[in-house]
Amino acid sequence: MVKDPEFRRLLLTRFAAQWGDGVFRAGLAGAVLFNPERGANPLAIAGGFAALLLPYSLVGPFAGALLDRWDRRKVLIFANLLRGLAILASAAGVGFGAEGIGLFSLALAAEGISRFIGSGLSAALPDVVGEQDVVTANAFATTLGSLIAVIGGGCAFGLRAIFGAGDVGSAYTTSFAVLGTLLSAFIARRFARGVLGPTVVDEPTNPFVAVARGLADGAHHAWRAPSVTAGFIALFAHRASFGASLLVTVLLMRNYFTDHGMFRAGLPGLGQMVALGGLGLFVAGLLTARLIRSFGRVRVIIGALLAAAVAQSALGLPMLLPAALLASFVITGSGQVLKLCVDSSIQLDVADEARGRVFALYDTLFNITQVIAVSLAALVVPDNGHSPGVLIVATGVYLAGGAGYLVARRRVIR
Repeated sequence: MVKDPEFRRLLLTRFAAQWGDGVFRAGLAGAVLFNPERGANPLAIAGGFAALLLPYSLVGPFAGALLDRWDRRKVLIFANLLRGLAILASAAGVGFGAEGIGLFSLALAAEGISRFIGSGLSAALPDVVGEQDVVTANAFATTLGSLIAVIGGGCAFGLRAIFGAGDVGSAYTTSFAVLGTLLSAFIARRFARGVLGPTVVDEPTNPFVAVARGLADGAHHAWRAPSVTAGFIALFAHRASFGASLLVTVLLMRNYFTDHGMFRAGLPGLGQMVALGGLGLFVAGLLTARLIRSFGRVRVIIGALLAAAVAQSALGLPMLLPAALLASFVITGSGQVLKLCVDSSIQLDVADEARGRVFALYDTLFNITQVIAVSLAALVVPDNGHSPGVLIVATGVYLAGGAGYLVARRRVIR
């Protein structure tokens, strides 16, 4: 599978892009959340999430229509180049002290294009591997890509130590992400035209009509596949819980936790949490395909939701630094298992001509769910992040997601 030159090239395109993603997000997080020249409270952090994710959620379905109409090779090339410009603009905004909607609007452009690239990479994968290898290839590509993003985040922490934690230093750190996007575009350029699909175009001749139909078509094709609909419910339960606990964790690291032996609070502690989360991603990538073959996708998804619920309550709820770090390993790993299962459902159960729209819809709902969860949590979480009630609710959402998944899975299409 990895010996296939087209699949290997797609992997390298993904890895370069995701390294840039890791550098950009960690650089921006350091600039906004752990910058001595700036402050952050729960509502400000939630506002940042909303500014970054919600606007793309409105254009995501239209992007899906384009992924099912345009040559995905060209999409990957030009989207990466455009993202590079957005990254440089965001870095300049950080350097000149931009904040609030101004800064988040610049970051929005970079993140929105990144989501578009990610949807294109996922939609193209079944065009470069055999159907029997889709689950394994997806687990391999997604997990290693996520680890590369974690490495990119680590590079950003190193660059921050060199350039400094203020606005100018943060700008230099964030700007390094452009190297990943340029490399990704260069690698994507080596694909032959048409190799990445779509092989069939069922779009109207008028591109504006095709774009306008993106949301409805994505929803229709997702609804026609019960495995995909059920997977959405499970994954969105995870994203809601994860979004709320992420806000709590950032505030705990910033304002509540203190160093505990080898464990660190503040930005170094966030780096440790990212590293443990990356380890969880790696373990999930190694095990998911084997677990699906041994137990079936339904049991694997339910098991992942239960593991995350237990970690949320048993490890997160005490709000102790070592336990919180361990919880990040379990919850991130469980979330990756869920994502790999849902990705493979879309890739196997949705036709190629509609796959881009479903992935874009998936990304859109994913973003909206997380923003709503973070925003609701921000209304009740204190500035120091100590809020056991939020984590109890998050645990309940995991359990409700498991029940909803089982009900949706039994739906029969007539």
